[in-house]
Amino acid sequence: MELADQVDCSAECALDGHRARWLPNGVATFAAMAALITAAQREICLEFYMVKPGEPALSLRAALLAACERGVHVRVLYDAFGSEGLAPDFFAPLQAAGGEARVFSPARRLRLAFRDHRKLLVCDGQRAIVGGHNIGPEYAGDGLTRGWFDVALQVEGPVAGALAASFAAMYALAPMNPAAIGEFRRAVRAQRALRHPQGPVQLLTSGPGWRAGLLSRVLRHDVERSRDVRCMAGYFLPPARMRRALRRCRAGGGQVLLLLAGQTDVPVARYAAEHLYGTMLAGGARLYEYQPQVLHAKLFIVDDTVYVGSCNLDRRSLNINYELLLRLEWPELAAHARRLFAGALAHSREVPADSWRRRRHWWEGLRARAAYWLLTRIDPLLARRPLRSLG
Repeated sequence: MELADQVDCSAECALDGHRARWLPNGVATFAAMAALITAAQREICLEFYMVKPGEPALSLRAALLAACERGVHVRVLYDAFGSEGLAPDFFAPLQAAGGEARVFSPARRLRLAFRDHRKLLVCDGQRAIVGGHNIGPEYAGDGLTRGWFDVALQVEGPVAGALAASFAAMYALAPMNPAAIGEFRRAVRAQRALRHPQGPVQLLTSGPGWRAGLLSRVLRHDVERSRDVRCMAGYFLPPARMRRALRRCRAGGGQVLLLLAGQTDVPVARYAAEHLYGTMLAGGARLYEYQPQVLHAKLFIVDDTVYVGSCNLDRRSLNINYELLLRLEWPELAAHARRLFAGALAHSREVPADSWRRRRHWWEGLRARAAYWLLTRIDPLLARRPLRSLG
């Protein structure tokens, strides 16, 4: 039985001109993407950090090609580092049919510095899907019996227009040359000048050239004032200020539940997260590790506000890479997200606070410390110089 069948979390919600529903696994997400692409009439914007050959990329490319053939303006953006295994001519049929495809940051010297880590589909500026999935075979499962566990949100309404404008800025930046940087800066200024109303559904972006620190400040502000925080994170390495915000929530009588990866595709990230386990447990958080599959989700439920998108709770996502999160102050949607979280928690193992340190070997602690310093000190240092050109 799929995880989605065990919890009722995908019913559609409506609020303030928006409609949304959860896509609780890769099967649901890729099916929804194909449906939106097939229904699009004017414009399709597809932006992904990682595109891998094979399925589901082939099926999505076929749907995009069909859209081109019926006159839809199709643009695809994918990251050079994340999609290194993709053949350079993979999207050639799409381009031959009148579609467009760009590689983000094609210069090899920049790839290790920062990346377009966003995952986004926008159709006709009205409907969108955001989440943690990349386009690869490991994501095309139920997250329980097969395939990595991840979540996405399908949303319709005014925020889709903001997502389309954000895509346009990133598409302009993709070549990462002086002309592209200038065009990107103009696009960002134009988007800021629109002064989108601060309603219950907001788009938050991070990365060089976007408003510095906005995403992390808004999330931290909500956490500090919350009574119930539930964090589902495939990669967990929060900066000190975010750790203090989580401790304040717990110290004020609130609840902090952390659902992290029991299995991982990036061992060094898992080791680095373990370096913080003792601190988080000592601060009163309850910590769980998802067991059946690799957990890759990025979902934060803070009281009745939900954050979902591409952003991990680590320094690279918050300070270096290009990311996006939707902030949804939406009680009904948050209730559905809590059911989704509870369903995943049922397949997780709690890390015992009283015996965590006693059960660890000394070399595991040393390994965790080394991984922590690598990802929090060395990695940002290597990225710093190339970032300066974008301000």
